[in-house]
Order: sequence, then structure tokens, then C-alpha cells
Amino acid sequence: MEPAAGGWFIVDSMTLSPRQRDSAQTAVPAAPDEPDWVAQAKAGSQHAWLQLVRAHQTAVYRLAYLLLGEPADAEDVAQETFVRAYLALDRFDSTRPLRPWLLQITRNLAHNRRRSVGRYWANLKRFWEREPDTAVSHPAHDARSSARLLEHAVQKLPPKGREIVYLRYFLELSEAETAVILDIPTGTAKSRLSRALGQLRGIIERDFPELREMGD
Repeated sequence: MEPAAGGWFIVDSMTLSPRQRDSAQTAVPAAPDEPDWVAQAKAGSQHAWLQLVRAHQTAVYRLAYLLLGEPADAEDVAQETFVRAYLALDRFDSTRPLRPWLLQITRNLAHNRRRSVGRYWANLKRFWEREPDTAVSHPAHDARSSARLLEHAVQKLPPKGREIVYLRYFLELSEAETAVILDIPTGTAKSRLSRALGQLRGIIERDFPELREMGD
């Protein structure tokens, strides 16, 4: 199977900023007939593949963005995710849901990029410096500033803990889906999440007292 010309793996809203993308298109749930779309895409239908891309592109981009912290890098990883997935589609087990498989590819590509460029933390620091944190200085911080503080707290977790919190709570994946993406047993995913949440509560107690009620 060869990808079509014109770069159609990422379509429509992938050219928007993260904020525009969220308002224009929230994560689209998989269609009830997703196995049919997969079967048609395996048979060479570009239309079927586009339906699958549209259903999952937001989740793929969001995970890449959370792991890399830079929109341009996230765009590249999301694009490559769908290219890799399309080329490997013949080997995909159609009885499985597609999204965990795509996010597993995304995670692996993001890890490779982070190791190869070695600038993850520098980019993250620049990102936060561009957006001053008003929540600490403003006594009536709203839900948005609280969410920003919470992401600050999550960023203090070790990489494995940060990753599993992103998957379970930022992307709202099930324990089973999270385990598939991380390529670990479900029990291991559950214990890793429990450990990460304990660490996060400690970070909030120590560094973000404004969020104590959110850690309960």
C-alpha cells in the first residue's frame, strides 16, 4: 500500500493552533463502523483512511504535544504517526480498537524525537516563560489558571509518571488502553498510575498549595 500524494494523512484542523483546534474540533469518537473503515482502508480506500484520520488525529496530536511540549514537533510526530500507521495497516489486527495502536506509535515516535533532539526541557521552559503564570499572583484564579498550575505540577513528575497521568487523565483513556500504549500489563499500569498520583499529591502539597483540594 502506498500513501497518496498531497500529504493527506493529517487533514483539516491539523493546520490550526492547539487552541483553535480545540474549539473547532474536539476529539472525535471512533465511528461505530470503524472495523469496516479499517477493512476498506486495507483494501486501498483513501476515503476510508481519511475517516479514520479524522476520528483520531486530535488525540494523536494532543499526546504528541503533551509529550514534546512544542507545537511544531507535535505536528511532525502526528504526521509521521499516520504515515507509519498507514504503511503498517496490513499488519494491524482489525479486531482491536485503532486508537491505542495509533497512540502507541505516537508515544514511540515522540520518545525517539525527544532523545534525538535533546531539547525537550528547554522547549518546555520557553513555553511557560512565554505565558506568564497569573494564577499565583491573582487571588481569584479560575479553572483555566488552575489547570495551568496542575500541568506545572504534572511536569515535575518523573517521565513514566508524567506519561501515564497524561494518558489516563489528559486523554481520558481506559486502564486497558493505557496498558496497550505503554506496552505493559494492565496491573503494572494500575500500580504505576497509583505511584504517580501519590507523587503528584506530594508535589502539590509542597509546591502548589492552591491545588490541594484537586489532589484529593
